[in-house]
Amino acid sequence: MPKPKGQKNTKNKAKHTKLLNRKINKKKAEEALRKDRLKAIIKKAKSES
Repeated sequence: MPKPKGQKNTKNKAKHTKLLNRKINKKKAEEALRKDRLKAIIKKAKSES
């Protein structure tokens, strides 16, 4: 039996979006951390030489 007219599946969509955003933000944070570490290593290497 189909859903009544106008009823949408917004609860699952909202949950899915929330999880995807969490995943995307985690990946961005990891990339930023890696970039900062590389900058620190390069800066240290330049100062030593």
